Amino acid sequence: MNARMPHDVTADHPSAPAETDIAIIGTGFAGLGMAIRLRQSGLTDFLVAEKADSVGGTWRDNHYPGCACDVQSHVYSFSFAPNPRWSRMFARQPEIRAYLDDCVRRFGVERHLRFGHELTSAIYDDTRRRWHLRFANGQQWSARVLISAMGGLSRASTPNIPGIETFKGRAFHSQHWDHGYPLEGKRVAVIGTGASAIQFVPQIAPRVAHLDLF
Repeated sequence: MNARMPHDVTADHPSAPAETDIAIIGTGFAGLGMAIRLRQSGLTDFLVAEKADSVGGTWRDNHYPGCACDVQSHVYSFSFAPNPRWSRMFARQPEIRAYLDDCVRRFGVERHLRFGHELTSAIYDDTRRRWHLRFANGQQWSARVLISAMGGLSRASTPNIPGIETFKGRAFHSQHWDHGYPLEGKRVAVIGTGASAIQFVPQIAPRVAHLDLF
């Protein structure tokens, strides 16, 4: 979803925090689910901050070959928005991301979203009983309630392997998959056998010259 939000007046006056009752951080399943439920409860005084330029969270950032849900699709969705059109029992990444985009439009939360807002600090003011939020783009918010929906998979975990800085080949994390780099004919090493590896390793194994899985 790449729709931009209406002009934010705080961009012209960055020293004046935008006042909102509820601030939500993140637009993955958790953040969007909270936003939708607030609207369904009749609450509209809230904003949702997203550091990227589109929604999706894990399903925006992870797009390696074979990326898919490892929970059955019909239960890996909002209880209030069942999807009878899943094409597979374990839906692939593009389909899950499209589902989230559809929920944003269907439940009318677009106007609450603020893209390009990476949270840098959150300080609670005991006197005013409000949160003061600062973002990397210079924006500031004041909120009565702060809800963190940043998730546990928003940042790639790269091990500190001695000598990795002198490695002459191409190296990248599965979350930052380089689709422009051809693997055909290459010797490839994969570190890790978690949920991501068990999805992309079978996809790349037939294409590479040699593969080692550590």
